Amino acid sequence: MNQEASALLDWASRSLPQPPWLVVLSWAGLFVGIASTAAILVDHFVLRYRQPVKLMEVVWPTTALYFGPVAVLAYRQWGRPQSPRWLERHRTPPRRSRHAVTIIETLHCATHCVLGAIIGTVFVFGFSFEIFDKRLWPEFIGDYVSAVLVGLAFRYSAQADTGGRRLWAAIRRFLRGDLLSVSVFEFALLGWLALMELTVFHETLQPSSPVFWLIVQIGLVIGFFAAWPPTLWLVRRGAKAELLGTPQ
Repeated sequence: MNQEASALLDWASRSLPQPPWLVVLSWAGLFVGIASTAAILVDHFVLRYRQPVKLMEVVWPTTALYFGPVAVLAYRQWGRPQSPRWLERHRTPPRRSRHAVTIIETLHCATHCVLGAIIGTVFVFGFSFEIFDKRLWPEFIGDYVSAVLVGLAFRYSAQADTGGRRLWAAIRRFLRGDLLSVSVFEFALLGWLALMELTVFHETLQPSSPVFWLIVQIGLVIGFFAAWPPTLWLVRRGAKAELLGTPQ
């Protein structure tokens, strides 16, 4: 009887619809994120405010997916003034705040995690991977591994070396300058997802639901602030000597 009652409660918790207000809020969050991303992409490729560091043309739009209008404002303040088109018209970029370096570097590492979360989620749910009858654990593994691989790809694309030296240089720079921030970001993000899925939604969230992506958006913001202190430490000790938002 206890097993039957437990099964009934489990079925009921999985069958309960998500509150309409939460679904509407989730759709609104997705719309704002996508619209903000589109605004930055238009600025890059239609208005031709191209970035001197090409990776930033991935970082800024990706940041807008979860920070929305805040990312657009940050881009207008620190990203657009780095473009040759802007400098032709204004000659000198505006003065940066003392936090700009750390914020841009944190956004760069956060992009690894954002793209990793998208890739890992699609891969795990697409192939229905499970560990101990749960998708939560392969999702965590997939997200983290994908974030590391994206980070290595970013470093590889930025290296001037060729052949095997280029790969090893990319690995060294990623381990030295990115792995700590990425790991802290992922720990915060995945901890938030675990809390939500296990205690609030009881593992009923699916990528087909807008609520799933709202939870991910919030987790990405949490991850950014968690990764800020270790990134600041890396910047101060010289492990992140380059400023990724400015010409090299």
